[in-house]
Amino acid sequence: MKRTHVLAAALALLALLPGGMARAGGGAEPGTPAGRPPTVTEKQSDELAASIDSHLIEANTRFAFGILRRLADEQGKNMFISPLSILLALAMTYNGAGGATSLAMAEALEFAGLAPEQLNRGFRDLMRSVVDADEQVEISIANSIWYRPGYRVGEAFLQTNRSYYRAEVRELDFSTPGALEAINGWIDSATRGKISRMLDRIPADVMMYLINAIYFKGDWRHRFAEADTREEPFALETGATKQVPMMHMRQRLEHARAGNHALLRLPYGRQALAMYILLPDEGQSLDRIVGQIDDRSWAALKSALAAEEVALALPRFEVEYEKNLVDVLSALGMGIAFEPGADFSGIDREVFISEVRHKAVIRVDEEGSEAAAATVVAMTRSAPAPAIPFIVDRPFFFAIADERTGSILFMGKVCEP
Repeated sequence: MKRTHVLAAALALLALLPGGMARAGGGAEPGTPAGRPPTVTEKQSDELAASIDSHLIEANTRFAFGILRRLADEQGKNMFISPLSILLALAMTYNGAGGATSLAMAEALEFAGLAPEQLNRGFRDLMRSVVDADEQVEISIANSIWYRPGYRVGEAFLQTNRSYYRAEVRELDFSTPGALEAINGWIDSATRGKISRMLDRIPADVMMYLINAIYFKGDWRHRFAEADTREEPFALETGATKQVPMMHMRQRLEHARAGNHALLRLPYGRQALAMYILLPDEGQSLDRIVGQIDDRSWAALKSALAAEEVALALPRFEVEYEKNLVDVLSALGMGIAFEPGADFSGIDREVFISEVRHKAVIRVDEEGSEAAAATVVAMTRSAPAPAIPFIVDRPFFFAIADERTGSILFMGKVCEP
């Protein structure tokens, strides 16, 4: 039997493509307050998806594969992320960035060349386009911003994120016992209980949290029969095998081969959304193949898909993954955003990003898939710059001068005050 690998991270990449995983929690015209996203018909949803700025979609896909390559270094370990969740949380943060910080974030997030208005409208339309893409698929996106009482935040920054991302903006005393419960409770609710505890504590110097949460639940277009599921061996990268519940289906599905790997498309509902499974040939390294995939090779592989009769065996699986993305995003080029002195003048002149915590979970079974992800960006107040000691505890000289001309009016020395 061929060695079977399931590339769970590939599922989240769908979030960045038209028809990908996303139900908008954002999508109002500028000036519209946060609230329930507008309802559209499936036809309207399709039309909006077709109109989304292709430059944004291409940029998002480049970012997705860029961060995938960085995270796939952990050999032999499961990994699952939502690039869309990461991008939405950081896009909201980007709206407050300026100067070199803004340039670095644009480079790392692939926003370079996209004007702020173009970027925000693109994300708004991307979210809105799938609000009602498929009645058989439940998807939601929620965004929120939390800050300490009395913390003066740029109003233009807040209004932009309310308007385009439908972000809920809440003032919350982070020092109270209920603050942690309130933020974790919001994430728990937004992910339908799939991510119940994202934060363990709130550091005293954190002034703001920017949060995105995504929930997805979709039924397969062609369901697996539970009676066909049976225990079978799954080859591990160590060379050992593990018995797993393997689902079976014989169905006409879209399939493609490229070199030493193959791709299969498993549609949900009316086929507006789908899971893609990339399978290396037996004996080939999954990590090596993933490390070579970029947005262009991904597009080429998808374009080669053709309907064929497929005898599919797929394990039921669950993946839970959590990661602080600061090191990964720094490696992509936005290290300046994580340092005191970063320019987030649209928010406040004294904050930097101290943490980008991401968590994602997924369950795949005979009926379909259920997944959730959350991304929390912590904005921390910069500590005062270290003071240079100047202790006048020994004899000293002094002078009084006219600053306009440089004329010294008085001078002297003090040997004994």
